[in-house]
Amino acid sequence: MSAAQRLDEARELLAEHPVVDGHNDLPWALREQVRYDLSRRDIAGDQSAHLHTDIPRLRAGGVGAQFWSVYVRSDYAGDEAVSATLEQIDVVAQLIDRYPGDLVRALTADDMEAARADGRIASLMGAEGGHSINNSLATLRALHQLGVRYMTLTHNDTIDWADSATDEPRHGGLTDFGREVVREMNRVGMLVDLSHVAATTMRDAIAVSAAPVVFSHSSARAVCDHPRNIPDDVLALLPANGGVAMATFVPKFILPAAVEWTLAADENLRAHGLHHLDTTPEAMALHRAFEEARPRPMATAATVADHLDHMREVAGIDHIGIGGDYDGTAFTPSGLDDVAGYPNLVAELLTRGWSKADLAKLTWSNAVRALRDAEAVARDLSASRGPSNAVIR
Repeated sequence: MSAAQRLDEARELLAEHPVVDGHNDLPWALREQVRYDLSRRDIAGDQSAHLHTDIPRLRAGGVGAQFWSVYVRSDYAGDEAVSATLEQIDVVAQLIDRYPGDLVRALTADDMEAARADGRIASLMGAEGGHSINNSLATLRALHQLGVRYMTLTHNDTIDWADSATDEPRHGGLTDFGREVVREMNRVGMLVDLSHVAATTMRDAIAVSAAPVVFSHSSARAVCDHPRNIPDDVLALLPANGGVAMATFVPKFILPAAVEWTLAADENLRAHGLHHLDTTPEAMALHRAFEEARPRPMATAATVADHLDHMREVAGIDHIGIGGDYDGTAFTPSGLDDVAGYPNLVAELLTRGWSKADLAKLTWSNAVRALRDAEAVARDLSASRGPSNAVIR
């Protein structure tokens, strides 16, 4: 079979079993680039000059459900972090209202299935970092009421109750309050997301959680030894927990040769007074100049497939998914340049002998099942106990 035929086969599969992507940072890009002025970034048309994401490319990529990240930077703290998270939630609502023929609000697994049947893209939300709740379980519950369906326990910085993968540990994983956060997330039906957290935090959270956990955008540490990735012993815990590890496409997390290069590129931004996560036109111009002077090691769809092969071997086919992290990274793999690229990954996996049934689990069924299972756990727990009023010591 030719490469073109394989790609056609991938597109046919995605038409029936579209991608549930665990993490897209379009809301933050809209905040940074145009301060939420959606008329200046009208995603009904081609925004490839500015963004990884627009509706035509979501359609071309076979995306059927998207967890929009309502991320705020982890140097935001206290009430500032909470209010910025609310602004992020608000822009997702604006997007859904602006493009009702393509996007539809989804809160449940049934909503996701209904959106698929209706030919629209189910739009869910995930909060990226426990700093967004300002150590308040009431704030956590409020975010859930507003539609947030997962929370990443940390972002890049260790917080008062959980250690991050990319900061100095202070707690040895989760504190007692951190464990209570996990229990309350279980009770309300919010998925516990373990991307970004330290391996000790991963293990603690899985030990506490009565519901499936997710990794919304993390790959395999055995394939690329980066602290943002998942160790094999943690992957091996997912079958008993029911969780799903969603492989990310960020080159510095998946290609060992890209790690050092990206650190240097990020430092170049900081030398010009910009944040290393900045993807504004000014930042991207600096990145392009840096890349021209020092060509970067290039990840490809095959690089991501290597991670998925390993994750399937360790965790099993029922416990893996996809979380690209588009518009949250300056660099993407060749062939996975933007949200239109998912068919290239599926075609690569078809070439490697993945069955259509296995690919349907990867792209759609596993993520939907995890949310459905979390909803069932929440029904049971909420019937037996009320809201927690625990406070951090």
